[in-house]
Amino acid sequence: MDIYTKHSLREDRLHGDAMLPLATYWIDKEAGEPVLDAHWHKEAEFFCVIEGEVQFQVDTEYFAVQAGEAVFINGGDLHAGHAVEGASCKFCAIVFDIGWLSSASYDAIQSSFIAPLQERRRTFPRHIRPDSEWGRTVLGHLADMRHDYEAQTPGYEAAMKGRMLLIFHAIAAAGQWRNRTITSASELAKIDRLKTVIVHIQQNFDRRLRIQELADLVPMSEGQFIRFFKSMTRKTPIEYINTYRIRRAAELLRNTDRKISDIALEAGFDHVSYFIKVFRKQQKTTPSEYRKESSQDSEIHNELE
Repeated sequence: MDIYTKHSLREDRLHGDAMLPLATYWIDKEAGEPVLDAHWHKEAEFFCVIEGEVQFQVDTEYFAVQAGEAVFINGGDLHAGHAVEGASCKFCAIVFDIGWLSSASYDAIQSSFIAPLQERRRTFPRHIRPDSEWGRTVLGHLADMRHDYEAQTPGYEAAMKGRMLLIFHAIAAAGQWRNRTITSASELAKIDRLKTVIVHIQQNFDRRLRIQELADLVPMSEGQFIRFFKSMTRKTPIEYINTYRIRRAAELLRNTDRKISDIALEAGFDHVSYFIKVFRKQQKTTPSEYRKESSQDSEIHNELE
């Protein structure tokens, strides 16, 4: 079972709170497990690979990310992580609201960095590696931020914001603060189509969804749509729908005492036996064992607090 599922990223969740709109998410994935489904959110993100390797996707761009490297994702960018055959991985996502870095008054930082990033005119380098001085500096700040957030010693909020601003400095000083590449109209159309389908799935996952219904949203024929969807997500539409349904079911298993049969129906599965089969394939355990292990994890966490 992936005990880190409770930290999985959702487009509609609040990352942190109003006082500190930032959160870190630690996730372990065994070899062969899906890493991160295609999604997006309004916040920016640093995706840091701690162990293993991930084939990462941002919009329609793919690249391999090794342990000790990171990826910057701007708010609104469609992104996903894909497993590398035979490799497990561990990663930490630092998700934050760019507006949190703004000052009370409009200053040079707001004009030169925050506003251009929010307006998607300028951006950080996408792939951050330790093969340059600036890359090592940025990766060091990200490692310190992960530590600060976990430790949460008095004043850690100031350290988090300070390190984020130092990342801006390291990138700008190295001449890496760059104009955002203009995405071609055809690539934008692909991204917008996929987002339309994903939103529809998330809003209607609890009922029967037919491939033709999804294809009509784009619009495409069934065959064209299946090929398009798999080329963008590396999953078939059914695989993506089932993954999303299992994620929602896992939340209900952790947070409620409802019957498994009721949870299966609410998650969009017509038959409990099929739900258990899909759940076991994805989570490497049964729904009842998942609930039991989640409860034990919660008890251990409470004892440590």
